[in-house]
Amino acid sequence: MPWPSRKRDKGAVADKKEPDAKIAKTEEETEDKEEEEEKSTKPPAGSSKSGWKNWKKTKESDSGGEESKITYCHWLLKSEPESRLEKGVDVKFSIDDLKAQPNQTTFWDGVRNYQARNFLRAMKLGQQAFFYHSNCKEPGIVAIVKIVKEAYPDHTQFDQKDPHYDSTSRKENPKWSMVDVQFVRMTKRFIPLSEIKTHHLAHKADGGPLKNMMLFTRQRLSIQPLTQEEFDFVLSLEEEKPH
Repeated sequence: MPWPSRKRDKGAVADKKEPDAKIAKTEEETEDKEEEEEKSTKPPAGSSKSGWKNWKKTKESDSGGEESKITYCHWLLKSEPESRLEKGVDVKFSIDDLKAQPNQTTFWDGVRNYQARNFLRAMKLGQQAFFYHSNCKEPGIVAIVKIVKEAYPDHTQFDQKDPHYDSTSRKENPKWSMVDVQFVRMTKRFIPLSEIKTHHLAHKADGGPLKNMMLFTRQRLSIQPLTQEEFDFVLSLEEEKPH
């Protein structure tokens, strides 16, 4: 592949429940900017203007109003659309870069966080994900992609010239995995982090579908699962005029 490793989770904070998780040196460098942006764009708590109540009624009507066990069947994948050098290699990879790939398909490599890796390994063929621009001036969702190849060893862990090289990983028992993703379509409009956060805060108060969205409870993970309700609700935002 002509593109360097770029879809990283080096910025993820190691889960304290995972004693073998390592904290990469680039954690604070790559994710502090995004964390600061989230703080600076923190909206006031209040009622969601998203039509949440109407959306809720529609979904309850479809499901008979019964709550089902939480399962994750969709994903959110973070990638950096702006140039940033990591060990001399530009890790930039935007949605335009994906669209420029042969068959608009590429491998999602460079993930070096254990929880994010486990999420990669849980992905199933055909599942859809939001392509999220992170660590940039205005982070947010720009497109939808789908999983076209399930988890297999990430070759960059064995490449000494790659910024994500891991000298402790062995080919007979690779530590890190990747999947292949393919571009599906652009969202009808850019859905910014600040807008999603407004709904998240409102839903925390009124019990909406984004109340536990991992984008805000585990902000630093670059691979995040979404429930069907979370995915559907965020997708419904593309039909609304930005506030």
